[in-house]
Amino acid sequence: MIEKTITLENVSLLDFLGIENKNINELAAAFPKSKIVSRGNEIFVKGETPEIIQITDILNSLIDHFHQFGKITEENVRGYISQERQEFVPDDSPEGIIIYGAKGSLIKAKTVNQQKLVQSVRENDLVFALGPAGTGKTFVSVALAVKALKNKVVKKIIITRPAVEAGENLGFLPGDLKEKIDPYLRPIYDALNDMISFEKLKFYMEREVIEIAPLAYMRGRTLNNAFILLDEAQNTTPMQMKMFLTRMGPDSKMIVTGDTSQIDLPPNQRSGLKEAVRILNQTKGIGFVELSERDVVRHKLVRDIIEAYGKAGTERA
Repeated sequence: MIEKTITLENVSLLDFLGIENKNINELAAAFPKSKIVSRGNEIFVKGETPEIIQITDILNSLIDHFHQFGKITEENVRGYISQERQEFVPDDSPEGIIIYGAKGSLIKAKTVNQQKLVQSVRENDLVFALGPAGTGKTFVSVALAVKALKNKVVKKIIITRPAVEAGENLGFLPGDLKEKIDPYLRPIYDALNDMISFEKLKFYMEREVIEIAPLAYMRGRTLNNAFILLDEAQNTTPMQMKMFLTRMGPDSKMIVTGDTSQIDLPPNQRSGLKEAVRILNQTKGIGFVELSERDVVRHKLVRDIIEAYGKAGTERA
């Protein structure tokens, strides 16, 4: 079990907690396996990680509500409890909804091939998603990982990228290793911020429920009961790709995404993604989904740009 303390600042305790702590008692009744106690301007929560995350998110929503309206009622508490529990989205949800985003927005597969990716992940423990920039392969993959975590299918999310651009030159960049690596992982953070509230994401990452790290950090590990995503996989070497794929432990799912038209490796270095697709394409239990410019969900010009570059490449050949 873990413990967490939430400090109430610039809050009227009577208006927030309710007479005789009725509001907190309402919250505690909804989570009988956890212990929720208020002392002064602090609320102490003790329990298992999944419930602590839910309770923390509800309390943060109540704090925001108080600052907006100046009071909390038992009905408000029940409403936020219900809202938190409604985040569960079944696999056969209408309109292809994957999850509800950080601000209640619907995140769903928007194209036929994105829907194929969702279906392939449902049917396989390892899926390769290939396609150009803007096709949503990373965003949908992150959404599927968040869904699995929220629905308690897995206990953690691990997202990794090869920091090819950093290479052996990390030393000249300012800051510690995390600060040097974070720019290469920024797209992952952006996707997560669309799907998980700031406080909840911070809590997940502090507890390593969500781990974002460069590919080199995966060596020597066995990743159990996790949803694992390797992004920008075209920039792995064959050895790195084999290392990553063999990290997969029991009760885990893995998605590998990449764009074979944007390989940043040295000219004499083979892409681990290309080699893995060639070697594994007949292996049962592994899914392969190809996205194209028809799946681009960014600005409408992005599709035209991809088509134009593709045509130019064909003409040069």
